[in-house]
Amino acid sequence: MRHGKYRFIIGFLAIPLALYGVLVISPFVQDFQISLTDWTGLTPDKHYIGFDNYRKIIHNHLFWQSLWHNILLLLIVPVVTLALGLFFAFMLNVGGRRKGSASVAGVRGSGAYKIIFFFPQVLSVAVIAILWQQIYNPDPEEGVLNVVLHGIGLGSQAQSWLGDPKLALACIMAVMVWANVGFYVVLFSAGMSSIPTEIYEASLLDGANRTTTFFRVTLPLLSDTVATGWVYMGIIAMDAFAYVQLMSVNNGGPNEKTDVVPLLLFKTAFRDNSQYGLAAAMGVAMLIVTLVFAVLTLRLSRRERIEF
Repeated sequence: MRHGKYRFIIGFLAIPLALYGVLVISPFVQDFQISLTDWTGLTPDKHYIGFDNYRKIIHNHLFWQSLWHNILLLLIVPVVTLALGLFFAFMLNVGGRRKGSASVAGVRGSGAYKIIFFFPQVLSVAVIAILWQQIYNPDPEEGVLNVVLHGIGLGSQAQSWLGDPKLALACIMAVMVWANVGFYVVLFSAGMSSIPTEIYEASLLDGANRTTTFFRVTLPLLSDTVATGWVYMGIIAMDAFAYVQLMSVNNGGPNEKTDVVPLLLFKTAFRDNSQYGLAAAMGVAMLIVTLVFAVLTLRLSRRERIEF
């Protein structure tokens, strides 16, 4: 009977594991193999050169600058996005006036607010990037942001938002937060709605205010959801290819101040003499950094499970 059970499990998992190996694991293996060659991607000729491409990466200042930009995105975008998602979700679900004997209550029209917050999720990244590129447009006749600033008497603050090396990356970060925060508002709202009201009632009886309730009750009970969201947002921040490629000046400008590793990889493979081998090495480096981030995040967020 036990052997029959194992045969059933193996037969059930065989096809999904095979597909995962072919569609996910195999490309990673092929990428590592290409990274050990000088292949240009344009001819069938390729020569094994060992780890020369990785040595080039180590001495490539553009790679380290791009990696630093990815690290900045990794440190800022997930923190701001998840913090805003938690704040808005808490306000929508617990921030309303209590009615009658209800211990907690959401704000009036919270469902409509959630739809508004979630709206950017129905737009593709390309649409969002192009939309915000027009908003940031420095032309006072076309740029929405500069037109608004002139309209409210703050014309002196109008500037070339994506053309300023000190502001360009921050502007892209703001768009990434705007595009993703709505999803986490809905996600965290669903998690908060599953928390029994008895727990909130007990905390209120003990004299806890909303701030204490958030940090002592809501946040610990949503820790697993927050940790998962942190991993997903970290992966988005480590990528950021579409946002930078579509919004930045000259693909990573001005002066490579918004360049990120995925975009540098793209330019290396398709623009800079088609160096596929070097680009593949960059891809392997990004894979390692992303895996390290995911493992560390899940390890550091591991805690005793809270059940209710």
